[in-house]
Amino acid sequence: MFSSFDIQLCLNHIFLTAPVVKYMITPILYESLESSERQLWHSHIFEVKSGMLIMPKHPAVQENVWKAAEATEMEKVIQLYGKTFHLWQVNCGDTLPLETPKLMTSIMDLHQLPDFWDAKVIYRDRRFRSNYEQKKEDRKDMMEPKVHPGMFGELFEIFM
Repeated sequence: MFSSFDIQLCLNHIFLTAPVVKYMITPILYESLESSERQLWHSHIFEVKSGMLIMPKHPAVQENVWKAAEATEMEKVIQLYGKTFHLWQVNCGDTLPLETPKLMTSIMDLHQLPDFWDAKVIYRDRRFRSNYEQKKEDRKDMMEPKVHPGMFGELFEIFM
């Protein structure tokens, strides 16, 4: 059996457009999965170290307090494996969340979607007064966990 510390559930929006449900689990729980199930999970190393993953800062929170809180959270998240379901394929032009949610992986390398950075991450940075380049620099020495083989991001190409 696992505890509530072994699994987290997040409901978020990818760049404020597509609703996403993301489960995050500890390496211990990931290791307990069958290999066929492991293929449905991804690492958070690239999301964290690249500066792509942020915690948007609330205007009432002081910058130094928020930066410390975000750094603490990223130290935790980089250790976890994620399984993500997109609930609404807004890129297909749907005005409602139609059809079945889609299992998705995350970007594991910048070269998978090079236009993504300019179109989405830089826009996000402007909107949230964030700076992925600074976050990347701040996180460069963050310890990377050992990644277990068989993850979704390793086994499948991301379709553009």
